[in-house]
Amino acid sequence: MKKRKKNIVYSTNPNYQYEYEDELENTIDKNNQNLKIHLNRHKADKFSVVIKNFIGTKDEMKKIEKNIKTKLGVGGSIKNNQIIIQGKVREKVIEILNSDGYKTTSVGG
Repeated sequence: MKKRKKNIVYSTNPNYQYEYEDELENTIDKNNQNLKIHLNRHKADKFSVVIKNFIGTKDEMKKIEKNIKTKLGVGGSIKNNQIIIQGKVREKVIEILNSDGYKTTSVGG
């Protein structure tokens, strides 16, 4: 992945070092993460599962999303640092995340 420079500045200092966004992001091991799994209801009895409290890079989040979507054969996206999976599949999402080593908590009805 291409590194993005944070707050690009022009400097005449030959020893100036750029800061990269990837280096500044915090990450936590799978075992120490406690993901909150929400079930949202939309119009016309449509549901979505929202995974919150993930701490890590965007690439890791994309890998988790892609893994869940391919195993369940559903759609989804990432918005506002939350993984959104289409359908009423909360229990299956919890099983997949637990088998991958994440701690999960089911939140809401």
